[in-house]
Amino acid sequence: MQKYEVEVKSLLGSPENADELRSALKAADPNCMLVSQNKQLNHYFEGGTLQALAPVLSPHLGEAARAKLTDFVARAKSFSVRTRFASEGGKEKVLFVVKASVGDDSSENGVVRMEIEELVPLTLDELDKLILSAGFKYQAKWSREREEYSSRGTSITLDKNAGYGWLAEFERMVSDEKLLDEARAGIASLMDSLGVQELPQDRLERMFAFYNAHWPEYYGTDRIFTVE
Repeated sequence: MQKYEVEVKSLLGSPENADELRSALKAADPNCMLVSQNKQLNHYFEGGTLQALAPVLSPHLGEAARAKLTDFVARAKSFSVRTRFASEGGKEKVLFVVKASVGDDSSENGVVRMEIEELVPLTLDELDKLILSAGFKYQAKWSREREEYSSRGTSITLDKNAGYGWLAEFERMVSDEKLLDEARAGIASLMDSLGVQELPQDRLERMFAFYNAHWPEYYGTDRIFTVE
C-alpha cells in the first residue's frame, strides 16, 4: 500500500530561531518528545530513469520497497533519487530514498509526495555506484544535523543544513489520498500556533537551484547563503 507524505518546510535560518521553535513546541505540547538526533549525508541524483534503476536496486530492497518502486515506474510524474548516510549514537545506517510526485508538486521539494525510504546492506559508496551505473549522475551532495520531534500526530524535524542554515519540516503520513487535505490543514494549524511560516515553494526552488550550482562550496561546512 502506498503512503503519501505531506511535508511543509519553514526557513528558520538562525540558531536563535531554532531555539524559539523548540520552546514553542514544548509550550504547545508538554508531551512533545525528541525522538532522535543524527548527522546525515544526503546525495541527490539526476539524469536517469526509474525503469533503468529498478532492476539494479531491486535485489537490495525488501519486498514492499520493490513493489513501491514498480508502482513509481508506472505512476510517477516526476521523481527524486537520493542516498543517505545517518550516524546516531555510534550506529550508522545507509538508506535508498525515492520521492515521487503524482501531481503538480516537484518531487524534490513538493508538499505532497509518495516515498520510499529503505535501509540497504551496502555502504554509501556502494549504493551510490549502483545508482550511477544505472545512468544517473550526481545532482548535489548535502550535509546536515537533524533533530526529530513528535507532537500530536506530526513529525517535526529541525535541520541544520549546509547552505540553508536551520530549517524546520512538518510532516504527516497518510495512506489514503482522501486524507491529504485534512493532513495539510492540520500542519497549517500547528505551524500557525507555533508562530512559524511556510517557506514558499518558489523561494525554496530558487534556494535548491542555487545550492545545486554551488554545493562543493557548502557540503560539510557551516556556510550559509541567502536567496530571496
